[in-house]
Amino acid sequence: MNATQGPRPLPSPAVDPRDPLSPGTHTLVVRHGTAAVDQRYHVAGTGPVCVAHSGGPGIGWEYLRMPELEHSMTVVYLEPVGTGDSGRLSDPRDYTLATYTHFLHAVIEHLGVAEVALLGHSHGGFVAQRYALDHPERLASLVLYDTSPMTGEEFWAAAVANMTGFVQRHADERPEVATYIVGLTTRLDRSDDAGATKMLRTISPAYFHDYWGREEEFAAGRASLRMFAAPAWGAEPPFDVRGELSRLAVPTLVLVGDDDFICGPRWAHMLHRLLPDARLVILEKTGHLGHIERPEMFTAAVRDFLSE
Repeated sequence: MNATQGPRPLPSPAVDPRDPLSPGTHTLVVRHGTAAVDQRYHVAGTGPVCVAHSGGPGIGWEYLRMPELEHSMTVVYLEPVGTGDSGRLSDPRDYTLATYTHFLHAVIEHLGVAEVALLGHSHGGFVAQRYALDHPERLASLVLYDTSPMTGEEFWAAAVANMTGFVQRHADERPEVATYIVGLTTRLDRSDDAGATKMLRTISPAYFHDYWGREEEFAAGRASLRMFAAPAWGAEPPFDVRGELSRLAVPTLVLVGDDDFICGPRWAHMLHRLLPDARLVILEKTGHLGHIERPEMFTAAVRDFLSE
């Protein structure tokens, strides 16, 4: 893919209702408590099935489109509940890890495939880890892409410190970066999707190794970022599965950009040490969005791992 062009359009949404893996956009109704909630997902490509869960919480799926991977895999892009055209929950505090895992399981069950590969990016990697621990029998393999086995004070202190370093390095030539730390740490107006999206796009150059050096290439990827406000309300303790990962026998690829400020090599090495059957790949000169910044390297790492 030429990054200036952005991802290819998805196939026609007029899918075959008898085939949950027919190319295009699908809507599945999922029971959640007493409610029936629409869960959208999108199918593209050919080959073994790989389910992809985007980050956030509350970031739309579009930025995670991986056209090169679709040449060798049938990629099922989940549109997380609370984002895009998927349904909304009546209580915004209910956007929790257990909720996302519940909807992911409903989609995987609906696909009718004995085992799938599961790729989780960033917060989607938290969901993927929880799902793999709860349903290892449904997974052929796992890709943990720019994520961590924990959050909490230590995790966020490191992210803020890394963002502060980014701001200091670029403040002279890019005065606008002075707002990035506030953008990372502030509590948004959670009723305002447009404001949340604007904030995410504003600070997104920090998610690249060299955004301004290749700004024309990355403009489409930046424009594909959308954030939905309500999901960020989810009320739950910090994520931490460090004490559980030793029992996860699913073959796992831990994939990380060497210049990812938020889920970088520190957390990838931790995952690699804790997982019994893991391969670690570090993408050089790459930030948090390796599939956009280094699509060839990213695709080769994922494809080679999944093909085994």
